[in-house]
Amino acid sequence: MQNIQYYHDAFVKHLETYITPKEPCSLYEPIHYILQLGGKRLRPILTLMTSEIFGSSYQKALSAALSVEVFHNFSLVHDDIMDDAPLRRGKETVHEKWDINTGILSGDAMLIMAYQLFENYEPHVFQGLAKLFSKTALEVCEGQQYDVDFETRDDVTVPEYLKMIEYKTAVLVGASMKMGAIVAEASEACQNGIYAFGKNLGIAFQLQDDYLDAFGDPETFGKQIGGDIIENKKTYLYLKALEYLNDNDRKQLEHLYSISPTDPTDKIETVKQYFISSGSAEATKTKIQDYTQMAYEVLDDLKISDAHKVGLKAFGDMLMNRDV
Repeated sequence: MQNIQYYHDAFVKHLETYITPKEPCSLYEPIHYILQLGGKRLRPILTLMTSEIFGSSYQKALSAALSVEVFHNFSLVHDDIMDDAPLRRGKETVHEKWDINTGILSGDAMLIMAYQLFENYEPHVFQGLAKLFSKTALEVCEGQQYDVDFETRDDVTVPEYLKMIEYKTAVLVGASMKMGAIVAEASEACQNGIYAFGKNLGIAFQLQDDYLDAFGDPETFGKQIGGDIIENKKTYLYLKALEYLNDNDRKQLEHLYSISPTDPTDKIETVKQYFISSGSAEATKTKIQDYTQMAYEVLDDLKISDAHKVGLKAFGDMLMNRDV
């Protein structure tokens, strides 16, 4: 098991060989554009890492890792269209740089390309990867629909929110790790165990993202602080604040989430104070720790070396202590 940067560099090098000029340019240029925008490359790194943890080489997992990354970026292209988002990783979104029809069609092509990459494997490995991928892709769509539904609902519960982030974000993290185990032909118990590790870490990761959106450092977070507050997103922070606040303060918070002022500075600061005073901010940090610990407990039963367990815990600690 190598360090994270090693897997990152190996994956980016492989990605560069995948991005070659194709016709029609108007279909493939947007695909190459979004794939080259950067990002953490977290999911493909996990696929490569897991493959080696279970005794294979990371090179054997490169096609599976690339499939995960292509699928993830496909979902971003379509999400950006749904959100009418102007920027992705600080650059123009695909539908803004080209147009909506191009974004839809290029995204569709990326989904097909993600499946196509499994053809590089033996039939039994192909079957395992495709079965997991189909299940995960559908769950990601379900998670996105829950997220859309929540925008017009005032009765979203904490369990519903946790289910939404599990499907929208965490299942793909779990699947990324399980794909590495499938490529390495690990036992079914090991495949399911590493999936559970990844899924729990994925939920913790998204809760951490929600927390950083409100309380992160503007210099390092890479996005506008308070973006979820501006968009009136019903995050864990918001839902727990409603649960903890007295009637008067709850009504004030609900009112703030019903308005969209031209200058949102005061709204952001007031909402953040409600998150702190209610105990919601602290409750969110506790929940992040809970899911991280659940992930670590899975490792106790995994038949991998102690050194690999230490490495996976160190990776989890790095994710949970990030400020970006």
